[in-house]
Amino acid sequence: MHHTSVKTLGELKKTGYRTRSTKEELRENLIKRLRNKETVFEGIWGYEETVIPDLERAILAGHDVNLLGLRGQAKTRLARLMVKLLDEYIPYIEGSELNDDPLEPISRYGRDKVQELGDSTPIAWLHRDERYTEKLATPDVSIADLIGDVDPIKAATLKLPYSDERVIHFGLIPRSNRSIFVINELPDLQARIQVALFNILQEGDIQIRGFKLRMPLDIQFVFTANPEDYTNRGSIVTPLKDRIDSQIITHYPKTLDIGKRITQQEARLKEEQRSAVTVNEIAKDLIEQIAFEARKSEYVDAKSGVSARLTISAYENLVAAAERRTIINQEKNTAIRVADFIGVVPAITGKVELVYEGEQEGPGIVAQNLIGKALRTQFLNYFPDPDKFRKQKEKSPYKKVADWFGEGNTVDLLHNMQQNEFEKALKSVPGLSELVNEFHKNQDAATKLFMMEFALHGLAEYSLISKHNLTAGLQFKDLLSSMFTLPRPGEEEDDDDEFARGKF
Repeated sequence: MHHTSVKTLGELKKTGYRTRSTKEELRENLIKRLRNKETVFEGIWGYEETVIPDLERAILAGHDVNLLGLRGQAKTRLARLMVKLLDEYIPYIEGSELNDDPLEPISRYGRDKVQELGDSTPIAWLHRDERYTEKLATPDVSIADLIGDVDPIKAATLKLPYSDERVIHFGLIPRSNRSIFVINELPDLQARIQVALFNILQEGDIQIRGFKLRMPLDIQFVFTANPEDYTNRGSIVTPLKDRIDSQIITHYPKTLDIGKRITQQEARLKEEQRSAVTVNEIAKDLIEQIAFEARKSEYVDAKSGVSARLTISAYENLVAAAERRTIINQEKNTAIRVADFIGVVPAITGKVELVYEGEQEGPGIVAQNLIGKALRTQFLNYFPDPDKFRKQKEKSPYKKVADWFGEGNTVDLLHNMQQNEFEKALKSVPGLSELVNEFHKNQDAATKLFMMEFALHGLAEYSLISKHNLTAGLQFKDLLSSMFTLPRPGEEEDDDDEFARGKF
């Protein structure tokens, strides 16, 4: 049936149109998609075996849903993608603010129109994108916002008494009839407002200021909530939880690969950034590893979670740090360096909730600590474990590099070094390029340079050498000499410098 051709109720009846509830529509369209082996929730990764089957079962059962999970777990994204399961267009009575079904109108306006005009009642068509309403639950949301209230101006304009139901101004929920209605952060809704949802969820009727309106609203409800909120900011009142048919628990990506796929899909990079900055897979893995380290860090509040937005922002910042370097050095393109990870710190500091110990350390230090731990963890995927050679120093593949630093040599790697200086600095360390060639001889030149820098950071993390923060970069040197270097009289050692020994 072509939506533009049908303009009246009579024409609609001739097409054989039948009324379906929103839940039936979602169910039948989902069955079609599943039979055709089509992807239902596109762009959602890591939920293929867990959350998505739960959500599909809830839709097949005709349930209202609560998506329960920590921040940045694609809860709202899932709700928005449910719109794709609606019919492209549905008919409604033209001019009706409740999207009245022409065959089963529920509003006074709709019923009056059909009674007055019969088969000549004008029909309009509603696209599925307009059948989605989202409300963020904030403490100031009122019953009038959600359900409705008497409108004195309407009463005066239409010269109607307050006893006439036409003076009602409907709230968001009735106006979302035949749609998907989402309430985000449900626990933030005041308890008395949550109580107002009982009847809508169970019996489908609404009451406004003494009007007993029997309105069988046709709505697919989706709620989102954060488990921490049950105890902290507010809670979902028990009878409301009881009326929400399915509660589906979301989770963070379980592997680095899934995390990488999400980050690459969501990161908003400019075309010139993509062409100017080459990012190798190790750097992408390091970004994801930071989030994994944060989720198990003693400094980070696990109950609050570490959002997927952290890795997305971190990746954007990483590329921006490299881009800034190319602009300053007037170079056309560059490859990511470990030094560019200094740009990731601001993406971490605002996105992790710290526990008391973390607050004591300070967000900047914790962020650097997490980057350091990510470097340490990933190092073992590319090089042998330095701890295995503690007792057999002669056999250690790191001996040549460590010995050179042991002789009192140092290397400064500044954030904005030009490419030729950067190469020269790394190649000045005897044994470093041999180390990389031994384990990664098939890599391209840019990746090998990254590996050389990565190896220095890894050796510092495993305390074979030390690294110190300089104002504009890092200095690598022997671990022992740095332990015995005391500040000169009258100088105070920088806190960051103290921390940097063996850390980022």
